[in-house]
Amino acid sequence: MRKTFLIAVAGCMLAIGAMGEQVIVKVAPPRAVVEVRGPSPHAGYVYQRGYHRWNGNAYAWQPGIWVEPPRPHARWVDHRWDHRNGAYVYTEGHWR
Repeated sequence: MRKTFLIAVAGCMLAIGAMGEQVIVKVAPPRAVVEVRGPSPHAGYVYQRGYHRWNGNAYAWQPGIWVEPPRPHARWVDHRWDHRNGAYVYTEGHWR
């Protein structure tokens, strides 16, 4: 019983760690860089636009990339910074 409980607790901790920490920054992100995207490398690929990521000290531009969707009809939702309570909160891009 104790072993089962410890395994369950460890599983929960791994799941929480996989969700990642919320990034909150007091400084507004710079304007998005206008990217010139080349042609898609393969039919059906989706372009994930670039975004400013926070590296702990400053914003750094992360260029966009072409990716294959994980499943048919999947839709990419871009990364974004939301202004909340005087700070900027990062929401990671994801598939829907």
